[in-house]
Amino acid sequence: MRLRRRVAAAWALVAHSLSGRLLLLTISYVLLTEVLIILPTLGRYYTSLLESHIASAEIAILPFTEPGGAQLSEGLRQQLLARAGAAAVMLTRPDQRELFLAHDEPSHFDLTVDLRGQNLFTQIAGALDCLFAGDNRILHVVAATQILHAQTVEVITDEHPIRADLLAYSSRLVLVALAISLATGMLVFLSLYAVFVRPMGRLTRAMVRFHENPEDARRIVTPSDRHDEIGQAERELAAMQRDILGFLQQKARLAALGSAVAKIQHDLRNILASAQLASDRLARIDDPVVKRLAPRIVSSLDHAVALATRTMRFGRADEHPPQRELFPLAPLIDEVGEAAIAGEAGENTIVFENATDPVLGIDADREQLFRILLNLVRNAAEAVKDRERGFVSVSAARDGATVAIRIRDNGAGVPAAVRDKLFQPFAASTRSAGTGLGLAIARDLARFHGGDVVMESTGESGTCFRIEIPDWGKPR
Repeated sequence: MRLRRRVAAAWALVAHSLSGRLLLLTISYVLLTEVLIILPTLGRYYTSLLESHIASAEIAILPFTEPGGAQLSEGLRQQLLARAGAAAVMLTRPDQRELFLAHDEPSHFDLTVDLRGQNLFTQIAGALDCLFAGDNRILHVVAATQILHAQTVEVITDEHPIRADLLAYSSRLVLVALAISLATGMLVFLSLYAVFVRPMGRLTRAMVRFHENPEDARRIVTPSDRHDEIGQAERELAAMQRDILGFLQQKARLAALGSAVAKIQHDLRNILASAQLASDRLARIDDPVVKRLAPRIVSSLDHAVALATRTMRFGRADEHPPQRELFPLAPLIDEVGEAAIAGEAGENTIVFENATDPVLGIDADREQLFRILLNLVRNAAEAVKDRERGFVSVSAARDGATVAIRIRDNGAGVPAAVRDKLFQPFAASTRSAGTGLGLAIARDLARFHGGDVVMESTGESGTCFRIEIPDWGKPR
């Protein structure tokens, strides 16, 4: 019982492992090839045995076909035919048939084999019939003859010695075929194992090890110097693992950022609330300049309070769903321009253009759309602030159920080095003090609305970003 279980376990290991199945398939294919070789060989050997009996019978009767052969003794004839393994031999001539008997004339025969016009398939069929159906049968073998003035020779013989010889030969042939199959299979298996299976096993173990702790840089696979597909797979796996490690580290930083912001959020809101109270008192002062600037200060503080509560939630997973409403878009863009351009303008003046139709409405969360636009317009203002004639333009148009907003600038364009990671947090900032979160936040908020943020074009003449916001329940 234990032996059976061990055999079953070993078979399961072989059948379910790549190397085991490869070994079984290799041996099976080699055996199949050997079978295709053995069958014709057996057929030809069986035919050669019958031809050998025919040749022996011809030699046995040859002295009796010559002049004076009739004077030879009966005992000599019987002895020659017995040594040839023939019970009777019949020689056919154009005008007569001669019968030579070893003993009495056979009363019957079980099978006739005609060697004239044999082909590969009839030879194989005859050999298999002899091996599996023959034994104590009497054969009647017909063949062409080399005896002068004769046409055919027919031999009545016992099949038993022929079958015994064929069995012995087939046994040796099968043993040789098995040895060749095993040797060839093992050589092919070892070659494939070294070239293919072993490297694949190494890759599999590397993936399993990395999966156990993907944040451990030591678990990244070290590619070999192979130049084939396995080497390419190793290099691609190493690159993928490095990317995953970078993404995980980035997510960890975002989580830490969210935790830190949650701790300072309460104090920041208290500070901004105090500033709001001061701005309210300032708004009561009867001064034209104060009257003109106070609404902007109050609006900026309101947005600052909202942003302190929501903007850095990007590092956490609790961004609220969009609270959508239909509202005119142009006034919101004006607010964004005042908040973004005033903070980025340096020594040079930045021209901000709101080219949006005043009657164009948009179905969105006003606060979240403000954050999307603020990030993009602020980036555009940052890109043109060092130009003598910096220009930022925001335009919008409705295309069916989707509003497309375009933010254009005449800056130097987005560097090629950061274009592939433009929307990845912490990875795409071109400013030394930037976090690289602005575009990532903008894209996430747009996708919350069912839309997207894409860079439409960039170059030395400027950059254009497109925001797409579909109406509620309308896919892009």
